Amino acid sequence: MPALPSSLTTKRLDLRRYVSDDAAWYATMALRNRAHLARHESDNAAMTIATEADATTAIQGFNEEAEAGKAAFLGVFRRLDGAFVGQIYIGVGNADLPGYLVGYFCDEAHVRQGYITEAAVATVAALFGNCGALRVGLWCDDTNIASQRIAERLGMAREGHVRADKRHADGSITGSVCYGLLRDEFLAQQTP
Repeated sequence: MPALPSSLTTKRLDLRRYVSDDAAWYATMALRNRAHLARHESDNAAMTIATEADATTAIQGFNEEAEAGKAAFLGVFRRLDGAFVGQIYIGVGNADLPGYLVGYFCDEAHVRQGYITEAAVATVAALFGNCGALRVGLWCDDTNIASQRIAERLGMAREGHVRADKRHADGSITGSVCYGLLRDEFLAQQTP
């Protein structure tokens, strides 16, 4: 199986794996985005970070996953000034296909600016182009309309809805929506 992307570049963004020097600001970012992530991404690694030491441990874990070829966590940075605007997750869903899963979150200070869509488009293109993906999928909370819109902008088809599959800290219950894009569908989108 081809190596997962470790960096990507778009018109406005640089995506890259985290390094140990990122721990201090990553911890600050995680705390700043805790409320933002709690509703739709309560299992996000950033939710477990309270200190710089926690961030260091998380980054080490991200890099171990990448080295093992299981997952890649890419920070999304604005090229203009290096500001962190979000994170892209790439996971190996089925190595035999190959099939991948993508996930993302946007830093609360940068929502609705198109950064995550731009980063996700580049990620999906790299998976089909460089990694030989047959399928790229995505799961998101059924109340996360912004995430669903990004999946649709990527050309993904809504493939399923699992109702009432998670309980949140506030006691509310939501479900999950599954999206997918196949290689021939992706290639058809690329042809003018």
